[in-house]
Amino acid sequence: MRAADLFSLSFSALTHHPGRSLLSALGIAVGVAAVILLTALGEGLHQFVLAEFTQFGTNIINISPGKTQTHGGSVGMFGSVRPLSLQDAEALRHVPQVIASNPSVQGNAEIEGHGRRVTLYGMGPDFAQVFGMRVAAGSFLPPDPIETPRAYAVLGAKVRNELFGAESPLGQRIRVGGQRYRVIGVMAAKGQVLGFDLDDTVFIPAARALELFNREGLMEIQVTHQPDADADAVATRLKRVLMARHGSEDFTVTPQQQQLQVLDSILAVLTFAVAALGSISLLVGGVGILTLMTITVAERTGEIGLLNALGARRRQIMALFIAEAVFLAALGGAAGLALGLGAAAALAGLIPALPVSLAWDYVLAAEAVAVLIGIAAGVDPARRAANMDPLQALRAE
Repeated sequence: MRAADLFSLSFSALTHHPGRSLLSALGIAVGVAAVILLTALGEGLHQFVLAEFTQFGTNIINISPGKTQTHGGSVGMFGSVRPLSLQDAEALRHVPQVIASNPSVQGNAEIEGHGRRVTLYGMGPDFAQVFGMRVAAGSFLPPDPIETPRAYAVLGAKVRNELFGAESPLGQRIRVGGQRYRVIGVMAAKGQVLGFDLDDTVFIPAARALELFNREGLMEIQVTHQPDADADAVATRLKRVLMARHGSEDFTVTPQQQQLQVLDSILAVLTFAVAALGSISLLVGGVGILTLMTITVAERTGEIGLLNALGARRRQIMALFIAEAVFLAALGGAAGLALGLGAAAALAGLIPALPVSLAWDYVLAAEAVAVLIGIAAGVDPARRAANMDPLQALRAE
């Protein structure tokens, strides 16, 4: 049997019952579209989260109090270790290949006279350099003595607009947590990062934040190193300095690249999970094709007997029915591809804030799986058709 004859017979068999064929192909189409749409959302979320984490740069190393154990969280949570100090942050600034070191304390406080609470960050003078944030007006906190800094404050863009409107805030006084601060700068608008509004903030010196929140130590130290430096080597040097100061490794040093690798693997698993969820519809579509091909074999018993009588080989008859199943799956896959791509584009257009990004490896995999499902669904009916006795088949007709 020539390939052209095989194609013609298979295609004509499908068009003989167009409604039934389309319904069977629809199951595959829905499955492919579901995989494309779900993985587009998963990949969009993947890229969005990574972009949020890397917008401050990828050469940051975070140091937190307490040694992270393999069985749980940081033991520093229970106050059983020496806290990170302002002096620790200052010492890390002098480590080779370190550009800047920023002590960090965070909390909430009320701006008195305005009846408004804000996120209050206690930071060092290197904060803007570490995180690549820009000052829109004035300047950031100056390099005062670490333990006795002046009562200066820098406002986030949103706080500045709400407190002072069109008036310049520079040189103005605000009272936060019972202490008076002079405003020396305003940060450029940054927006929200992973749900945190960086514009609804007030920045004050870390030493004053420790006093305000009655804390013994810093919540974290962020260190930025030279972009071409080996992050692991820098982290090792940071550990060496802190161990010399603390007497033991009662802290956790985490390069941002390591955090990104862990985050990337988690998000990749999430994308795979939603793809697996969508592939359930593909399996349902495969059951539909199996059902249709089983019915087709039963209805075309006489045709099978005639092909046998005319000398068709078993493998040719088997190939005929497998080709029909593959055509159905390919038709459904093509329709699902168009439907999935269209739905993803429509979703991105209707909801611009929703991260949608096509995962082409999953798109191609969905198409390949659709064809494989067609082959698998057609094998058993095709085998039964090929094994029919010609005389029995003709007699049944």
